[in-house]
Amino acid sequence: MKKRTLILGSPSDKQKQFLLATERYVAYGGARGGGKSWAVRCKAVLLALRYPGCRILILRRTLPELQENHVQPLLKVLRGIAVYNDAKKRFLFGNSSVILCGYCMRSTDLNRYQGQEYDFIFIDEATQMEEEVFIALKASLRGANDYPKRIYLTCNPGGVGHSWVKRLFVDRRFLPSEDPLDYRFIPARLSDNQILRERDPSYLKALQSLPEDLRRAWLDGCWDVFKGQYFEEFSRDLHVVEPFEIPSSYRRFVAFDYGLDMLACLWFAVSPDGWIYVYRELHQPGLIVSEAAKKILEYSCGEEPEELYMPPDMASRQKDSGRTMAELFYENGISGKAADNRRVAGWLAVKELLKPVSDPYGGKTPRLRIFKNCTTLIAHLPALVRDEKNGSDASSHPHEITHICDALRYFALSYREKEPPAPALSPLEEAKRKALKRAKTGSRRSAF
Repeated sequence: MKKRTLILGSPSDKQKQFLLATERYVAYGGARGGGKSWAVRCKAVLLALRYPGCRILILRRTLPELQENHVQPLLKVLRGIAVYNDAKKRFLFGNSSVILCGYCMRSTDLNRYQGQEYDFIFIDEATQMEEEVFIALKASLRGANDYPKRIYLTCNPGGVGHSWVKRLFVDRRFLPSEDPLDYRFIPARLSDNQILRERDPSYLKALQSLPEDLRRAWLDGCWDVFKGQYFEEFSRDLHVVEPFEIPSSYRRFVAFDYGLDMLACLWFAVSPDGWIYVYRELHQPGLIVSEAAKKILEYSCGEEPEELYMPPDMASRQKDSGRTMAELFYENGISGKAADNRRVAGWLAVKELLKPVSDPYGGKTPRLRIFKNCTTLIAHLPALVRDEKNGSDASSHPHEITHICDALRYFALSYREKEPPAPALSPLEEAKRKALKRAKTGSRRSAF
């Protein structure tokens, strides 16, 4: 049988780390131009040859991206080594290994892959997909053989999946059901890809000339800024502070967003001169009203807020019981007022609070700062993206990051600084005021 020579190329140091990684979930990403797609193709081919009969899936968001980044390059590399079936988007190797190329532009596309078994899955540009794709594919990572089971991801900052990728691989904030040892992140830089820099020297200059947010995300691989980010002004250096004991002179407020899928509650302290601190957070799913109320009371530690803001839809009566959610919370010890729920105005109010203003020390300080222990708000606020149809609004997707941000929005728009009491009017001045008002409205009622 005639032997074929497979030429894949030489990996960079970072690509070599990706090729040799053995964790169950490996993410390779950061800056653009790091050679991530090549690493995916190379690793997939090596796995297909190493494990006879294995099943491999390479996934991109759209079919055109899939064709350009993987199908066409693999056709050149695997000529004479694997047979390609265009209808099935499948490369079949002589050892019965299979590389399937797929796309997942919308949730219904997941139906093609659910119920299937794969030994190795590659999610290329994972930040362009919602977390449900990752969760569904994890369930398909199985098989009767004793081959290792792994998911490899590539990613750039930004996109609808920015938040979940950042949580798992960059921030490493894990849920109780997630084993930290299963996850590894390999940061990518343009400087890692010497071939691209030699073939296209202008690419670096193009990235350097981008607006600051895009430059920091695409060139530096910064995960705190990205294209489409709603709160571009958010900065950990400016807006996150070390916790301190709240003085008794500070006013206290609470705002929360509630649904069975998530209770998100924030505690605010406002200094006498108007500086606002988010000093505590609660973010927990699956609580019925009585449990949610109990949690809020528990986290409040006996504090009495000046005002508590709750979602305005809690005043709506339930079809089954005819009662309101606000009544149920009241019966369980939580009472408050309906927050102002205007979306655009609320987000703009948050932006005003994030904007640095003159402080007593001659510098610039944001009116709103967040205690370091409020990790969910710190992670989710900068992850909000602009709505595709209304750039003035923040997107409601991915939904899991919006709850805590909505609680902040409720406070920002509903909170009002204390206004000094109006000076008392003399009886004569009060009579003049009423007479003037009557003249403007045409009223004939007596001023007294």
